Amino acid sequence: MRGPDEQTSHMFSYLSPEQRVRPDHPLRALRRMTDEVFASLSPRFTKMYSVIGRPSIPPEQLLRALLLQYLYTIRSERLLMEEIDYSVLFRWFVGLGMDDAIWSPTTFSKNRDRLLRSEVATAFFDAVVAQARAADLLSDEHFTVDGTLLEAWASLKSFRRTNEDPTAPPPDDPGNPTVNFHGEARRNDTHQSTTDPDAMLARKGPGREAKLSYAGHVLLDNRHGLVANVCVTAATGTAEREAALLLLSAAPGAATVGGDKNFDVASFVRAVRAQGVTPHVAQKVARSAIDARTTRHATYAISQQRRKLVEQVFGWMKTVGGLRKLRHRGGDLVDWVVTFAAAAYNLIRLRTLLTRAA
Repeated sequence: MRGPDEQTSHMFSYLSPEQRVRPDHPLRALRRMTDEVFASLSPRFTKMYSVIGRPSIPPEQLLRALLLQYLYTIRSERLLMEEIDYSVLFRWFVGLGMDDAIWSPTTFSKNRDRLLRSEVATAFFDAVVAQARAADLLSDEHFTVDGTLLEAWASLKSFRRTNEDPTAPPPDDPGNPTVNFHGEARRNDTHQSTTDPDAMLARKGPGREAKLSYAGHVLLDNRHGLVANVCVTAATGTAEREAALLLLSAAPGAATVGGDKNFDVASFVRAVRAQGVTPHVAQKVARSAIDARTTRHATYAISQQRRKLVEQVFGWMKTVGGLRKLRHRGGDLVDWVVTFAAAAYNLIRLRTLLTRAA
């Protein structure tokens, strides 16, 4: 007998979101880890808010919602609010009941900006790293450094001369003007984006197209593939090596550091050795800054093998994390979202490592 297709607009349920999420769901392990992080950050959250006034979005719920945005590749905060509204799984993870109202996207963004001013992303990342260190899953000796370009949320049309004539006639279409920049020499020292002034014109390699970008940098633990440190800088030609030295200076116990051929530069090798670290960088075909005194050791071959793990970090951030093209403008905000994305990657990696060890 065929059952009736009854459309019920109102109903009662006696099952909570906690009961509807299966016990072995991957988000349960992430929820336990984030709860530990928020417990350590609770004093910082308390200092961020006034003791009077209307209650805001709890920072724990806001950060859980942002974590879902990275884990499930949700392209905007407006769509994130919609997904949380009708998903029982998302409501459970964030900490909302079935009947709780969802925040408006504007309110959500303004509350996120408060976390930006308090550098909560860095504190969240550091707390996740502390969890990895407590589980003996983070080495203090062997690392890999690398960087990648992150395409800015700005078009090439916005990259205009800084000394542009203010008396020039208005564009033919203010919303999408016709711009002919063919044959014009456009450089970062003479031009600037009117949409995102912190973004700089950069290309991945010879013959590749130049795009307005930021540079993201990672210090990776070679033993377990966890991100030990992360930062974002302007996309200059030397940013990758300069950021690598900065990240290494915050890892005083480092013994070796791996890297690709871009780090095989005499000035970088000297600076790394001055910090007491052995540079295990890939050798160039000609005029390499390292020789057999470094490459003859078995640890060099291991570093070259393990340094490939850093590509998994950038691959996850750009595909699953949605950072192939940034959705935020300004160096501070971009650094915030990249740091938080690195923390999300570490949580997933930690869950995998702990599951294997169990």
